[in-house]
Amino acid sequence: MEVFFGAFTSEWEQRRAALLHELSLGPKRRSSAEDEMKRRLKAMAELGGGGSGSSGGGGSRPKMQRAAAGPIFAAETRAAAVSRPIEARLAAVAQGSQPAVVKMASYGTGARVGAMLNYVSRGAELAVENENGERISSREDLARLRGDWNHLFQNRAESRDIGSFTVKIATAVVSSDEAMHELVRNSLTSAFGDRRYAYAVTSQADGALTVQGAVVLRSGQGERLTGDDKAASIIQARYDASAAAQDLAARFSFQGYGNGVEYGASKLRSLVERHDGNVRDDRGQIVGDDKHAGDLVQKEWRGHLHSRKGRDVMHLIMSARAGTNVEAFESAARDFLAEQFAGHRYVFAMHDPANDPKEEGEGGKRPHVHAHAIITMRSESGDRIETTPQVFREWRATMAQMARAQGIAMEMTDRREFASPPAFTRNQVKPVNREGRTEHVGTSEAAQGRYDAKRGGRRGLAKAERSREYAIKATQSWQKIALASGDRRAVSYAEQQRDHLITSLSAGQAEASVNVVHADFGSKFRANLVTLQKVVLEGQEMRETTRAEFEAYEKKVETALFRLERSVGPDERDDFDEVASVAREHVNSRRELMELYELKGQAQAGQGVFDSAVARHGERAVREGDEILAEYDAASHSLERATTRFSNEYSRSDLSDDERATIRADYLAESNRYDAVLQRYAREALDGNTYLYEQSRGEEGLQEALKEEAQQRASQRAIDMYDPIRNLPAQQHDEQTVRVGDELFARIDAARIAVDRLYEPENRESPSRSSHLVETEADRAARIAELNEAEVRHTNLLREAARAALDGNGYIRDMATIRHDLNNEIHMESRRRAEAEQGRDENVRVTSGPSEPGSRVARLNEEFRSDPAQQHIPRLEELEREELERRERDRDDRDR
Repeated sequence: MEVFFGAFTSEWEQRRAALLHELSLGPKRRSSAEDEMKRRLKAMAELGGGGSGSSGGGGSRPKMQRAAAGPIFAAETRAAAVSRPIEARLAAVAQGSQPAVVKMASYGTGARVGAMLNYVSRGAELAVENENGERISSREDLARLRGDWNHLFQNRAESRDIGSFTVKIATAVVSSDEAMHELVRNSLTSAFGDRRYAYAVTSQADGALTVQGAVVLRSGQGERLTGDDKAASIIQARYDASAAAQDLAARFSFQGYGNGVEYGASKLRSLVERHDGNVRDDRGQIVGDDKHAGDLVQKEWRGHLHSRKGRDVMHLIMSARAGTNVEAFESAARDFLAEQFAGHRYVFAMHDPANDPKEEGEGGKRPHVHAHAIITMRSESGDRIETTPQVFREWRATMAQMARAQGIAMEMTDRREFASPPAFTRNQVKPVNREGRTEHVGTSEAAQGRYDAKRGGRRGLAKAERSREYAIKATQSWQKIALASGDRRAVSYAEQQRDHLITSLSAGQAEASVNVVHADFGSKFRANLVTLQKVVLEGQEMRETTRAEFEAYEKKVETALFRLERSVGPDERDDFDEVASVAREHVNSRRELMELYELKGQAQAGQGVFDSAVARHGERAVREGDEILAEYDAASHSLERATTRFSNEYSRSDLSDDERATIRADYLAESNRYDAVLQRYAREALDGNTYLYEQSRGEEGLQEALKEEAQQRASQRAIDMYDPIRNLPAQQHDEQTVRVGDELFARIDAARIAVDRLYEPENRESPSRSSHLVETEADRAARIAELNEAEVRHTNLLREAARAALDGNGYIRDMATIRHDLNNEIHMESRRRAEAEQGRDENVRVTSGPSEPGSRVARLNEEFRSDPAQQHIPRLEELEREELERRERDRDDRDR
């Protein structure tokens, strides 16, 4: 069987198909096929790298670009994911998109691969998937992975950082405890030199002393002891040659060694516990409890360790919010790994709270869905993964792109865009409770402060100039979103984030200048520079600015720049150009905001949003509608909170039956409240509140409520638009009336289908505009023109049907029960007629005046009253213009 690899759109699918195809060829062909695949992989990697070591665009492939089409894969080269513009990302977050989370859990040597695979697979209870899409579920297959990956490992041993030692000191006569500790420290320093250590002393019955402790194995000069018998003999020889040995005999030995601050802190805490806090360090300071032990290792010893670990594999975690579709996220994680780590060996597994075999109290069944991946740091072509902040940013951007392709709203975010505190590392905290969200305590006072800031959501910005400049850009982006968005929730969210950033920027204003580059200028230049800085920063506060105010501000900045330029010397010209560039960039940002405010003012000119709604629907309908919509928003938020609590807490084993019943009762109460509000909304909208009906656009929950209410009303009146035999209204009206109505309905349905077809390019049936082709500007302009005509045609047909219903076609009026768009148009037409009638009466009162019977004015008034169509034309034309203008605004909003 021949396999066409080009039929697969994802590279991981191509690799999986290639693997399965080779496995189907039998044992003899399999080995040759595997050799051929390895040979081609290596050739493709070398071709992609070009031997130049240039980056391929992805942070994880510093030397290897994705290869072009090859004999096996036949896949086109795809560029690395490019981050979306900041405003597009933040606007999506304001609308509810979740942040992409890709974080490094740990590194490991080849010796730790087995343990890491065991953790990811939950002891082989969960299947893992490798880079070829092959599922691995048995312990034997997992154990074989270590051997399969071995050629990619450096197997570099961890550094020996801290050793556990014991010293036996012969009988010594001391006058006090302090004298004893002085004697012990003198002996230890004679052997260890300038190495840091901590110890505890136990006095024996014969007066001998036993000293136990931990010592940093690396000296200040870079000599590293091995912490074994060989190291003990070296230390013993140095002690024996020292002056201390002439007065006191001592025997040194090592009991073990370890790597990193975690090992050191653990050993020191154990020493403190065994000796009830009677532990001292090399400087005589008491280490009395776990906190002091952790602080000593974290703060004082860390810099002396020069610790290193082998990095053969990395443990990567990708996570999403609770409630995210598990299958979609698994596909996104699979595509992310295939895109970002092509050429590397890896496996990954999904940890879904519904299927996690590990209990919650043991650290399992986390409420959020996440994937664990174990990835070799070295690829088949020899390139190593780089892990820098910029690379992690690129990974998050790629993860977000793959998630969006699976229908998950996700964006790459930067903590500087939210004034969020920095994350804490696993070395700075230790877990104390794993039920639900893991709780930690800091290993030092500084670490605890960082943990509290992160978990408490404290706002703050980094002090680096580059970070502050980025925060200003983010502040301006949030402001633009708040001005341009028509979604109340998005506007509120954007304003909240903007205010957080402004507060954080203001708090650090005294420590760092935001917009002006400082240099070593002369005194006159410095004075002018300070003046310019003050002028530029006048516009820092984000507030509404009129054009006149902005022009005055811009003039002041240019005047300050002119004065500054006059005091510039030849050697300072480059510095001035940099200052002027930054200042003018800030002014341009202020101009853009001013123009957005003008657009917002123009959109609300003449009538505000409320006044505009009142003009279309009436004040009573708008006020009652806003009240119902407010209840809907409150009920929706309350139900969301209750659902989250029910999902996260109801199944907890530590809850009593009463607590569980309370959670369930709260959830049911909020659910019933939400349903009641939706039912009230649908009834009011279908009973004539056209404002409420208009608000259902874009709200899936409201539209579904309208549909259910309309179907219920139709069933009560025996209306079935799909089965004429069961359609009672069709039997109650004469044949001509039914025929006219059915013809109108067919035309309305055809017009609505045309609008839906033209709304998005991918919905069109024309082969020339197939979804896999990019729509050109000419195609888009033609589509928009057709869409405008189709919407006008649909609106006119609805209006024609509404007029027919009000003019006596009872069949159309009855069928409007299930056609809620027509039902709403009938209510709108009824209101238009009432307003036209009111306008006619007012016009008659104004024009009639004191005219005599038989006069020309009287005859004109009489003709006006006797011609209803003539009465309606002015007001109807005005309303039609308003409706068309509203539709044009809606289309513009959609296009944006």
